[in-house]
Amino acid sequence: MGTAQTSRVRRRWAACLALAGATLVGPALANADTFPSRPLRIVVPFAAGGAVDSVARIIGDPLSGRLGQPVIVENKPGNHANIGAHEVVRAPADGYTLLLGANGLATNPWLDRNLPFDPLKDLAPVARVGYAPLVLVVDAESPYQTLQGLLQAARDKQGKMNYGSSGVGGSGHLAVEMLKRTTDIQAMHIGYKGGAPALTDLIGGRLDFMMVNPLEAAPRVAAGNIRALAVASRQRIATLPEVPTFDEAGVPGFEATVWWGFLVPAGTPGPAIATLSENLLAVLDDKQVQQRLAAVGAIVDPQPPARFQAFLETETRRWGELIASAGISNN
Repeated sequence: MGTAQTSRVRRRWAACLALAGATLVGPALANADTFPSRPLRIVVPFAAGGAVDSVARIIGDPLSGRLGQPVIVENKPGNHANIGAHEVVRAPADGYTLLLGANGLATNPWLDRNLPFDPLKDLAPVARVGYAPLVLVVDAESPYQTLQGLLQAARDKQGKMNYGSSGVGGSGHLAVEMLKRTTDIQAMHIGYKGGAPALTDLIGGRLDFMMVNPLEAAPRVAAGNIRALAVASRQRIATLPEVPTFDEAGVPGFEATVWWGFLVPAGTPGPAIATLSENLLAVLDDKQVQQRLAAVGAIVDPQPPARFQAFLETETRRWGELIASAGISNN
């Protein structure tokens, strides 16, 4: 075969290979450029109607508008929010399945020795939404009118007071355990299967106090069923503007919150995470969204992926130390 003919054959092979490469790579590039190209879903690992579900639905609609695709909220409650989180861990790492996670991502690895996944390794942060400070509440007929009055009574009764929570290791339980250490009081924990039955017993006078999220507290305070003594944050909240912070009530520096953030399966491509993060942060910057979240007691305090990752690591260490020292376990 002559040199000219050999050159022509080589050019033809090069053209064929280039065409084959374009055929294989082209769709992948197109998919990357057009993400998302189909509906997304937000997995909420709690029942419908609660605080986390409300946050997901407030954010889901405007996120759908920005991405140009439906955003479907799916409730997958159970096992201290581990069922929903585990489903997202096992989902395809393509950016189409998001978890709206909460405090349990930082506490459940310490509470459950048999947890089948590691939130810090098996999930990738996309954006933190914000938080809602817990509120210390008593029955409306309780003799305790102030936080200091309640704390003094707890000291005087030397462990004979009790408090309720939605369950062992939940945010309300751990917040009171932190308060006990901060203020040197004693109180017996009574765990329930959910916040509603615990609040029923609080209103019925069978519990001395609780710490609950604002979505649970505000309507009952307005109805005159319970009394709020203090908010565990640096600032007062819109839904309970007359309630002092712990700082104002004489316990400086005490903060305990429920928080929320979006995560995807580990291994999700960086461009997909970047697209989701950028649009979620834009949604959270919208004044109407902020007002709707404020109406359920949420304070918008967004964080991009790197800062959210650092926050998760800090929360995991913070609450892990408390859980270990107090010997708290779900097993």
